[in-house]
Amino acid sequence: MRLDVLGVDRSVSALFPPEVLLEKLQDFPVETVLIDGDPETDADSNATSTTRCDGVVTFAYRPSLLECDWVHSVQAGVDRFPQERFREEGVLLTNSTGIHGDAIGETVAGYMLAFARRLHEHVANQVEKRWSRPAWDEPWTIAGERACVVGVGSLGRGVVDRATGLGLDVDGVRRTPVPEPGVDRMFTPESLETAVVDARFVVLAVPLTSETEGLIDADVLAAMREDAYLINVARGSVVDQEALVRALEAGEIAGAALDVFEVEPLPESSPLWEMDEVIVTPHAGSATRQYCDHVASIVAESVRRIRAGDDPANRVC
Repeated sequence: MRLDVLGVDRSVSALFPPEVLLEKLQDFPVETVLIDGDPETDADSNATSTTRCDGVVTFAYRPSLLECDWVHSVQAGVDRFPQERFREEGVLLTNSTGIHGDAIGETVAGYMLAFARRLHEHVANQVEKRWSRPAWDEPWTIAGERACVVGVGSLGRGVVDRATGLGLDVDGVRRTPVPEPGVDRMFTPESLETAVVDARFVVLAVPLTSETEGLIDADVLAAMREDAYLINVARGSVVDQEALVRALEAGEIAGAALDVFEVEPLPESSPLWEMDEVIVTPHAGSATRQYCDHVASIVAESVRRIRAGDDPANRVC
């Protein structure tokens, strides 16, 4: 394939300014341009359309991307991209997997520590200017507790490293139960209910696929300990959200930290906003000021490979 013009779609502004990425790509051996989903209505004369581009770096999907030879998603998840159409049109699709492990791992560690040390309660009390110490038996320490990481890929690896560093024992769940450093026991998805039984924290780090949609249902929630916390940094639809709300209201689990939801932004009418033992964050678990640098590094490697006649990095289809 030819790769003479590489576009950066305005939609990447969901994560970082597109101009910042363009600046980092300016020394590439290809022309780099800013593109827009609807350039005819855009006041910026520097914006162009996908028709000029051989490749596009983007956050969002739209059908015109199929006119290119290569599309790179700035996220790891590619569930918004119709992969079958990409195959039919012969368009390469790549993603940014491998760059989120540190940020996600630290976010999950923050959730765990917040629940154990009651930090979320203290923040809520600060808003109300209320000086209130927790009861003597409310705070606890996470060292010696057990976490079950569902999805031990690049995201899950970041979680495992932080969890073991904080003194937790870790079990894992993935399709192939190959041993993993730092993971005591590895389960397959068919044994998910068994895997979560002993865990104080159940951490979701799987991609959204037809196999993982609704993976955490009422049965899995019922299998969890009553003092367990669900942490979702995967995709909202991995969890049956209605079943989760019921489990939380019934006290079947202790709480949840949720960075992703079935509908985003989370509607104001959702009962999750009002639950004391639920931490809601706005799909920001992977956010870091280095995000753009990481994307630029992956794109640079793919450009090098494509121009050498090889497959790009992180090829999905």
